[in-house]
Amino acid sequence: MYSIRASSVLMFAFVVACGAKGFSADDPRLARLASDREAVWWAWFTNDTTKLHQLLADQVVAINMGDSTWQDRASVLVGAQEFVKSGGKLLRVTFPKTERQVFGDCAVLYSTYEVELEQNGQKIVQRGRATEMFIWKDGVWRNSGWHLDSGS
Repeated sequence: MYSIRASSVLMFAFVVACGAKGFSADDPRLARLASDREAVWWAWFTNDTTKLHQLLADQVVAINMGDSTWQDRASVLVGAQEFVKSGGKLLRVTFPKTERQVFGDCAVLYSTYEVELEQNGQKIVQRGRATEMFIWKDGVWRNSGWHLDSGS
């Protein structure tokens, strides 16, 4: 029960901090939301540090599937570097289902995802759920945090 209350309070604080005004359906920033989100995933899996510095919020918090630690921006950048150093390659990323909430300059995406990776010559497909938060700043959606799980 505590975790439900705590997460409700955090979401309320996120919404209040971002402002309550919504977006109109034809707002061009909405089209950027999907492309900037996908760009974050590609940038991480390819260790594109220039893009990661542009698209990650300074105070990002990342909770990854199967990981007991939460990552800050520095840890996220190290993780991307280690993935590429290990020989891992992203072949494909898709988001079969996404629900979107937009609150002023902040957005929350709830998605299912599928990534196809190549590691040591073998193809691996990972599926799960993602909750991602974004802040509109300097003409891009910056990812300020995510929580990934297996969906089971």
